[in-house]
Amino acid sequence: MVECVFCSGGLCYTVHCMTKAGKNKFRLGVHTSIAGGVSQSIERAAALKCDTLQIFSHNPRQWKVNSISPEEAERFASLREKYDISPAFIHTSYLINLVSLSNETRKKSIRLLASEMEIADLLGAEYVVLHTGSVQGVDEKEARAAAAESILKAFGPRRFRASLLLENTAGERGDITSSIRALAEIIDRCGEETVAGICLDTCHAFAAGYDLAMIQGVKGLADEIEESIGFDRLKLIHLNDSKKPVGSGVDRHEHIGQGCIGLKGFKSILSDKRFSSVPLVLETPKKTDEDDKMNLRKVRNMLSKL
Repeated sequence: MVECVFCSGGLCYTVHCMTKAGKNKFRLGVHTSIAGGVSQSIERAAALKCDTLQIFSHNPRQWKVNSISPEEAERFASLREKYDISPAFIHTSYLINLVSLSNETRKKSIRLLASEMEIADLLGAEYVVLHTGSVQGVDEKEARAAAAESILKAFGPRRFRASLLLENTAGERGDITSSIRALAEIIDRCGEETVAGICLDTCHAFAAGYDLAMIQGVKGLADEIEESIGFDRLKLIHLNDSKKPVGSGVDRHEHIGQGCIGLKGFKSILSDKRFSSVPLVLETPKKTDEDDKMNLRKVRNMLSKL
């Protein structure tokens, strides 16, 4: 743990920040709720015996961002240390669209991304996960250039302690980041100091045409990551099955082993040594608390046999 200083509105707060993850080969967690305060997300993750987690820092369907007190930020960091939960990932708001044709939406998105980075620094979270957005009727390369420009505007001259990750998308209409090479384009334009790497979502990759149900498809995806970005810049895997078939372009998450990727596909992913040591976070459907327990149990069972 180290002390980190966050300043806002002329006031500076000191909080404790995690400096590194533990020694486990895989860190496994889920997206947990912040209901009752962001520190409650740590308690929920610990109850599930997770050693990493992902959260929203605020309501992801609202532009408004509620402030987090220094005391709550300190409690978040303290509980992370207590339960050895690291790294911590903050997923940005669903409203962010850095390539919107609406100037107002784009400006609001840039401001909100900057706020997400500030909150991550306040909490001592290591990473912020971003969907850059979508747009129709624009050349994809031009759209990706616009996304990079918006990210650079959000950062400005500042350097955040948290690192930004770009997440691959499912290939739905207007998507501009459904391939690893597309993500690499944006990263190259922004530079490593601004974008640290990527978050790979297995459901999204499958929907976009990477056939992760087959060993060859897993190898092809891994090869593309290695060639386009490098595995040192793959910082997180969202481990999700897919309700829809490969190449569907439809983003519908399913329980592990109950979708079109299937247990065989996930065993192939987890068995590829290039993916080892990358933190895993589940975003599988959650109707009851038992759903997370069930999916975690399946993944832990697979990991125990590697």
